[in-house]
Amino acid sequence: MEFRRAIYPGTFDPITNGHLDIIKRACAMFDEIIVAVAFNEAKNPMFSLDNRIDMVKKATSDFPKAKVIKFHSLLVDLSDELNANIIIRGLRAVSDFEYELQMGYANASLKKELETIYLMPSLENAFISSSIVRSLLPFGGKVSHLVPKIILNDIINKNS
Repeated sequence: MEFRRAIYPGTFDPITNGHLDIIKRACAMFDEIIVAVAFNEAKNPMFSLDNRIDMVKKATSDFPKAKVIKFHSLLVDLSDELNANIIIRGLRAVSDFEYELQMGYANASLKKELETIYLMPSLENAFISSSIVRSLLPFGGKVSHLVPKIILNDIINKNS
């Protein structure tokens, strides 16, 4: 049987319970999940790349199939480098669908063998996004139900 490796790319600024939901379900489907944390300064992340990598590693420590890396390249180039032709993406709402569909088609136009699989988070995590977490933090809003408990102090300490 062939080893099945998939890439779950994102900025993870910060990683949320919704992301973990997707990772957990992807781990049930594949032999290895590469959580690829994007450099992506264009998004002006709240947390540094090293902070994001550290938080993702902590949050996924209970997932032996998950490996965390950073990347600063085209996703198709990363897939070649890792010998992985499956991309995992999360879809929360219809508003995510158009963008994700365009990205999936763009990636497929660059590499025919690349498949994108879209997973929906469970209902209790469907509304969670990193941008919601970031919008609550400056006002001291409660985020403990939105992010993995193991990184809650990292997030709060960064913003206190």
